[in-house]
Amino acid sequence: MPRMTGKRALMEQLVTDGVRHIFGNPGTTEQGFMDILQDYPQIEFILALHEGVAVCMADAYARVTNRPAFVEVHAAPGLGNSLGMIHNAQVGRTPLVVYAGQSETRALFQEPHLSGPLVEMARPFCKWATQIEHAHDVPQAARRAFKLAAEPPRGPVFLSLPMDTLDQDADVTIRPTSYTRWRNRPDPSAVAEAAELLLAAERPKLMVGDGVALSEAHAEVLVLAELIGMPIFHMSASEFNAPANHPLNVGRVAPITYKPLKSFLSDCDLLLAVGASVFEFIFPATEERVLPESAKLIHVDATGWEIGKNVPPEVGILADPKATLAEMAEEVRRRRTSAQVVRAETRAQAISERAEQARTRYWDSVRATWDAVPISGARLMSEIKAALPPNAMVFAEALTNGLHLDMVLQVSEPGRYLRARGSGIGPGLPGTLGVQLAAPDRKVVGICSDGAAMYSIAALWTAAHHKLPVTFVMLNNASYRILKQNLVEYLGPAARDRRFVGMDLTDPSLRFDQMAESMGVQAWRVEDPAALPSTLRAAIEHEGPSLVDAIIDGSVSIP
Repeated sequence: MPRMTGKRALMEQLVTDGVRHIFGNPGTTEQGFMDILQDYPQIEFILALHEGVAVCMADAYARVTNRPAFVEVHAAPGLGNSLGMIHNAQVGRTPLVVYAGQSETRALFQEPHLSGPLVEMARPFCKWATQIEHAHDVPQAARRAFKLAAEPPRGPVFLSLPMDTLDQDADVTIRPTSYTRWRNRPDPSAVAEAAELLLAAERPKLMVGDGVALSEAHAEVLVLAELIGMPIFHMSASEFNAPANHPLNVGRVAPITYKPLKSFLSDCDLLLAVGASVFEFIFPATEERVLPESAKLIHVDATGWEIGKNVPPEVGILADPKATLAEMAEEVRRRRTSAQVVRAETRAQAISERAEQARTRYWDSVRATWDAVPISGARLMSEIKAALPPNAMVFAEALTNGLHLDMVLQVSEPGRYLRARGSGIGPGLPGTLGVQLAAPDRKVVGICSDGAAMYSIAALWTAAHHKLPVTFVMLNNASYRILKQNLVEYLGPAARDRRFVGMDLTDPSLRFDQMAESMGVQAWRVEDPAALPSTLRAAIEHEGPSLVDAIIDGSVSIP
């Protein structure tokens, strides 16, 4: 059992667990940790100028590598800066290990500057939060943190490490973290009951969430949807869960209020929810049912907390979605009649035709504004798609232009397109950097909303400092357009006589090209749609970080 300081034990544990990047913004209570980094050149410290930026980079990095990422933040003010983005990681179930430096334990009673109740601050947003006060516990605490972060429900964990804990000598044990093997098969009787309900349904629908991606159940989703003949949709999913161009994929239902989903489900007699929350809105229904009274619910998830949380299911299955869907499909094949086969095929054909009609209507509307100035969202997304290299990845915080991005990209395989998650704005710029660090051999393009980007604008400096060859495309509509749209939905026709107070980003205008240049990022500003192809190609082919400040339409329709 070797003897070493707590800080060296932490670094040795990180090396043993294969950590290659630490995302952080250093402070005085992390002095010992920051000093010892130079002894471990195999780990690169990715310097953020704000703790929220560090967490967002780590979030995206963890999603692409499918491993917990390690984040350093600074004491109480720094942890406070990071909490909004830790919230996103909690909602999106990203595995993160967040470390904050704390003042010496013997000095805490004096309430020194920058100290605070770190564990209490972090606990509402983390699976586990604790303070380690003995050096010999440091590597074990790190292993426990990595294990907990990685097992369902995945999410952030928090370690408060006082300065004296890291400086103490102790006998320690360093060994790789032992991760939980969480895939478990479903109860056979539940699978049989679910299969019977699916076969009996006249108008079934399938809602997928990010639990599908975690379980790698993409193929199983399609098989079951085709067997039953049911449309696939999602709400707040941020991962690739089903091919956008599949005939049964009808896309996204907005998660702002319950009204669009209630309308979409109005004719549904059975909902199969897989790896998804039922239901998750910004403005939920408190007195109304979203599902029709007669509709039945089958809920499959690897996380028991979600099953029955808001809507009690007829069949709730706590198991690996991949295994569950595969066994459910097999049970459907075994039980179905020839009449049920014909009915499923007829239903699937009708769903496919309606989806194709919806896509046709979309592109008809797009053509009407193709050459408009300011640039239309659909035109910008189309030009981005045309400029992307074959193996490129896209990280998007598109907010009100998300529908255009979904419709245009039509992603058909995992690993190409990630959305910002959690709904707390700001991940667009730093999330792009996290993806690039996780996939250094691929071109990464970040599509970022203007108001959200100002929450994390310092990420531009980090891109230049670490020479990351990302390309940012700014959706510059000079407004918090999402807030305007939400206000219109809230007010209805009464919005015609009201103003949008505090929702315009003008006077002065936000010049992202100039901000980027000031932080070492090559930038272009585009107002004419005809200039998009050449500008986007130049930006994507640029060797270092680049940015295209695209001036797009920010108008809001009022009924």
